[in-house]
Amino acid sequence: MNFQFEMIEDKIEFFEGTDLKMIEKKINDQIEYNRAIMLGVHSVSHQMHMDENGKTYYTAVVHFKIKK
Repeated sequence: MNFQFEMIEDKIEFFEGTDLKMIEKKINDQIEYNRAIMLGVHSVSHQMHMDENGKTYYTAVVHFKIKK
């Protein structure tokens, strides 16, 4: 049996939530997990959507890259 390990260099993760505090906590938790595998935040993109009833919905995309 032959094992081969490769470093993860890029990782993109998607987050969603009904309020900003919820999505911020999810992102911060994931930043800590990815720090353990030597990935840092490269960029963040986010959007807010409001449905016909006035309820807000937030999404975010975080691009993690290896720290060099």
